Amino acid sequence: MDFGRGWSVILRKTKGIALVAILVGQMALPALGESVSGAYLAARQAGKQSDFEKAADYYAIALARDPGNPRLLENALLSFIAMGDFEKALPIARKMAADGRKSQMANMVILGDLARREDYTAILKSLEEGERIGPLVDGLLKAWAEMETGRVSDALKDFDQVIAAKGSRAFGLYHKALAIASAGDFAGADKIFAGKAGAPLRMTRRGVIAHAEILSQLERNADALKLVETAFGSDPDPLAEDLRARLKAGERLPFRLVTSPREGMAEVFYTLAGALRGEAGDTYTLIYSRMAQMLDPEHADATLMTAQLLERLGNHDLAIETYKLIPPDDPARVTAEIGRAEAMRKAGRADAAIEVLEQLAKAFPGLARVHVALGDIYRQEKQFGKAAKAYGRAIELAEKTGGAEWFIYYARGISYERLGKWDLSEADLRKALALEPDQPNVLNYLGYSLVDRNVKLEEALEMIRKAVAARPDDGYIRDSLGWALYRMGRYDEAVKHMERAVELTATDPIINDHLGDVYWAVGRHREAQVQWHRALSFDPEEKERKRIRRKLEIGLDAVLEAEGAKPLAMSNNEN
Repeated sequence: MDFGRGWSVILRKTKGIALVAILVGQMALPALGESVSGAYLAARQAGKQSDFEKAADYYAIALARDPGNPRLLENALLSFIAMGDFEKALPIARKMAADGRKSQMANMVILGDLARREDYTAILKSLEEGERIGPLVDGLLKAWAEMETGRVSDALKDFDQVIAAKGSRAFGLYHKALAIASAGDFAGADKIFAGKAGAPLRMTRRGVIAHAEILSQLERNADALKLVETAFGSDPDPLAEDLRARLKAGERLPFRLVTSPREGMAEVFYTLAGALRGEAGDTYTLIYSRMAQMLDPEHADATLMTAQLLERLGNHDLAIETYKLIPPDDPARVTAEIGRAEAMRKAGRADAAIEVLEQLAKAFPGLARVHVALGDIYRQEKQFGKAAKAYGRAIELAEKTGGAEWFIYYARGISYERLGKWDLSEADLRKALALEPDQPNVLNYLGYSLVDRNVKLEEALEMIRKAVAARPDDGYIRDSLGWALYRMGRYDEAVKHMERAVELTATDPIINDHLGDVYWAVGRHREAQVQWHRALSFDPEEKERKRIRRKLEIGLDAVLEAEGAKPLAMSNNEN
């Protein structure tokens, strides 16, 4: 296609909207030589990998060739929303609407743009004309728009209709409470949050903050303080700690969670994203969190959710950039920096991630969860001495305010075990188990560690059996059970559990190596050698690699003899 001639065609087809100019931007013109099918396939592949930026680029190229293609338009729209570029998403949505295409996403973007511009009359008109998203969202957006246009009684009726609809009661109550609180009816809002208007609301983090601010406006700081301390526990985040300190000081907190219909609409998309999270696909959920971000750029929780969803989707670079949107003075900055460091580690930038958390620990030396995060990344990078020290600091801080959780002892116990400090490790693991007696990870790690040392095998076996009962399809825990039975000389029993472990976790070198040992113990030597070869193919650590190769050369019995270990036939007499 001649680019100049093609451009005029595109302008006519888009009814004057320079769609491709907006989408392509500064993209190199030679890229426009891609065929529609080639660009489409490349875009689909990028989308499958959650590389929304690359997908958007390729869809833009495809649209340059075929600007009216509904599938290209829908997928391009999704890509631009997912990457948070609403300036490029909006003309696509408008074109789809102009072409008469029915699209929930296009309507979402168009209505979102009206809300961003605070044109609530236009929102009501658009909803009346059929530009709808879905009954729940439509009802809540309509109610919030009516609050601003002075139709308060109509707004309350619309909130009540949402409350009465099947499956949306909690959404309706929550947003009605926020709406009337933003209008100054704090007593009415408290009645809803307290459950006096029907069933009590399941309190989310933001719901607790809103209710605390409402109670403070009603001069009930003591009740607000109790609510905050109950909800956030002994190690609150900076925002909760700030609320607690101000309530203790007797300050009357302003109601700030939602101060306008635009922010209320942002909360609609955020609460929907929260409900979808874990129930729908992450990309679909991301659309809602991005809408909340677009409507309220200062909505820190929406920004954090967006970054976390991007991280789950494997788009670590975009997650890192999203975490950075939280301002340095925002109380959510601590959570954002912890998330950013984890995304950096997953992106292969472990040293930079450690630097982020070390600086955070200096800035917040009294916050236990910062030291836990630092300990986690040290442990993941096998810096076990530093990890144990960081966890120790977290335990010291937590014990001053009510006691550390089981996980911190568990994580420090792992670090000590890897350092060869077994006595300290066992003490921490048993402390974690005392705090959380049926925790499968602790049961498995402690049980396996005892088995690996060939001590307290009956107790270890019981621990591991409990862990397997809790998580029967966990290959690592199933491996622990098979290995415990092997160490106790119960080889025939061990076989089925080790085989099941390999089925569940087929590419783990240690589990395949263990199955080889068990096969050897029951006389299935050729199958043992197959498993050892498989274990080598999965890149074990060098120490294990050498031992496996030695077993292939001279057999397991000879390796055990050379190591000074008891022969297989004798191990069933030892405890």
